[in-house]
Amino acid sequence: MIRELAKSIREYKRASIATPVYEVFEVMLECTIPFIISILINEVKGGCDMERLIRYGAVLVVMALFSLLFGILAGFNCATASCGLAKNLRQDIFHSVQTYSFENIDRFLTSSLVTRITTDVTNVQTAYMMLIRTALRAPLTLIFAFTMAFVMGGRMAFVFVVVLPLLAAGLAFVIYKTMPLFRKVFKKYDNLNSSIQENVKAMRVVKSFVREDYEEKKFNTAAEDVRVDFTRAERILAWNGPMMQFCIYAVMVFVLSFGSYTIIMSQGLDLDVGQFSALLTYSFMMLNSLMMFSMVFVTVTMAAESGKRIVEVLREKTTLGNPVHPVYKVPDGSVTFENVSFKYSLKAERMALENINLQIRSGETIGIIGGTGSSKSTLIQLISRLYDVTEGIVKVGGIDVRDYDLDTLRSQVAVVLQKNVLFSGTIRENLQWGNKEATDEEIREACRLACADEFIEQFPDRYDTYIEQGGTNVSGGQKQRLCIARALLKKPKILIMDDSTSAVDTRTDAKIRGAMQEYIPETTKIIIAQRTASVENADRIIVMDGGRIQAAGTHKELLAHNEIYREIYISQNKAGDTDEE
Repeated sequence: MIRELAKSIREYKRASIATPVYEVFEVMLECTIPFIISILINEVKGGCDMERLIRYGAVLVVMALFSLLFGILAGFNCATASCGLAKNLRQDIFHSVQTYSFENIDRFLTSSLVTRITTDVTNVQTAYMMLIRTALRAPLTLIFAFTMAFVMGGRMAFVFVVVLPLLAAGLAFVIYKTMPLFRKVFKKYDNLNSSIQENVKAMRVVKSFVREDYEEKKFNTAAEDVRVDFTRAERILAWNGPMMQFCIYAVMVFVLSFGSYTIIMSQGLDLDVGQFSALLTYSFMMLNSLMMFSMVFVTVTMAAESGKRIVEVLREKTTLGNPVHPVYKVPDGSVTFENVSFKYSLKAERMALENINLQIRSGETIGIIGGTGSSKSTLIQLISRLYDVTEGIVKVGGIDVRDYDLDTLRSQVAVVLQKNVLFSGTIRENLQWGNKEATDEEIREACRLACADEFIEQFPDRYDTYIEQGGTNVSGGQKQRLCIARALLKKPKILIMDDSTSAVDTRTDAKIRGAMQEYIPETTKIIIAQRTASVENADRIIVMDGGRIQAAGTHKELLAHNEIYREIYISQNKAGDTDEE
């Protein structure tokens, strides 16, 4: 895990190395100052002159200033390194997610990915900041202070050797008890974020059904689960502070009592006032370093589970990739399915698609129709290789889709979904997703063909109108038409419309289909629809049922010979044109 996270340090290695280097100098100076002070106390006790006193004072001021300077430099580099690591981790996680196939995405909840890229990265950032500074400063201070304490106080310094194993045992117990709790609580964080995401996304539905109280109770339950587990973990961690305080006060009592006794009994021969003063200072420094170490421990304990969750995302390898020698040119828009079967998971009990054999010529218009759950959308996802087939071969342009460079293949296959997405930005910026080099004239032409110009021209800012995140400030039909225009700008060899005109009226639907035939006649057009009117003019119509191709033919052929198609047609056209039958 550490090795994987360390890869994200990259350009911040210099700051990461500089931080502990500066810390070493700061600690050395801090630990030397009490020694100089003890000498100064003994000099004053011995009756030194003012010149000697000023000399010692000047040395102490210079040392303190340099210690401060090294501390500032260490803090500056520490902030640079930790914030840089967090930035790189977020970039690496986001990059990894972008390379995922749909199969990879299905393994992670959206809310879980959001938690990992925000809360988990912040935990790792905080831990890294403490590791390169405080985690080094604490043991260094402890070692230097113990060495100096042994020099100044002799055998009295061994009290710390007794205390350290007790503290280590206590910390080990706390780690053992809290790690499983943090593992559970981060999973519940995912559920909490999932509840928020679902509620915000479905706010209109929640309000229309007056379900605010129900959603609030559901959120409160998730929040309470997080609170309970966090409270249990924090109660265990809370022992850390009192344990440290007890050790600090026990050591201080021993040093004060035994030190005072030694000074009085030996009349300053075994331990003088200057040494005793330095010993007290070193005692405080050692015990403060132990307190700092305990803070590091608490932070790292929490961050360890966060680090594991981040590494899960970074190590997840896409199930789809380029072959060794990919094909970089799609010859035409022909599509062939040869004995194709597919299931979403190897553990799935049944195939989503089974024994699909289909040949589509380049430039042909194909309609696909069928009931809900008949795997219409699943079929077209295999064309652009969003998933790989379980059995059989899918070919585009006569070449197995697995032999193509993924970007090359997908750049020639445009998909317009029923619930397509618009991104925050202007209408022009959204349309340029189809072609970032598109001119204003090309954009207007695509919008005219998609019947989107009708409403765009009514906006005060026209093509510079700002689209809110998710396209919430435009209607469903307007969103679909903008997405169709975006796909047309791509000028692909294959255009797939997955029920993408469901929110527009039949007249507009017919206009869009006619415009596509005019604008991209050589493009293969695959239209998935619920309405027979959307596909009745297609060259062929595929009827799907239960993940299989149940029938194929023209509108008239299917009306005459296919019961499923005829039932759909009659249910949508109540008059039931018997002459056509």
